[in-house]
Order: sequence, then C-alpha cells, then structure tokens
Amino acid sequence: MQTIFIQLKCELGRAYEVAAELVERDSVSEVFSISGQYDLMAKCYLDNEEDIGRYVETRVHSISGIRDTHTTIAFNAFT
Repeated sequence: MQTIFIQLKCELGRAYEVAAELVERDSVSEVFSISGQYDLMAKCYLDNEEDIGRYVETRVHSISGIRDTHTTIAFNAFT
C-alpha cells in the first residue's frame, strides 16, 4: 500500500465543494482544510502497483475548482 498526501489550492469559494467531491474517491482516506499556501490536504492510500502520477492526473486534477496541487509520497508511518 502506498500513502500519499495531496495539497490542493482551490478557486476562491470552492474549497468545500472540492473537499466534498474528494472524499467520494475510493482511495481518499481523509480530507483536511489547512492553512498556508494550500486550502486542502487529502490523505490517499493507493495499491502498490498503481501509478501515483496517473492517479493524481486522472482522479484528482479532473475535479472542477482545483487550481494547483502538490503531492508528497510517504515512506514510513511511525506509531
């Protein structure tokens, strides 16, 4: 299982709409509103064989209201 975090910059007034659509995606675990350069952060779990770039391009960039994204790939989770 691959874990990625996607930060999203939304068009003005569209963050809640984008968040509502994001949480409906199968691979999205959680969506957070955040402060700083980006408006939202999504935590996603992908199958090991899934192409991260293709996932972001086809399943995230296709959502209306997103202006920019920044994807971080997580290596290890420490508990």
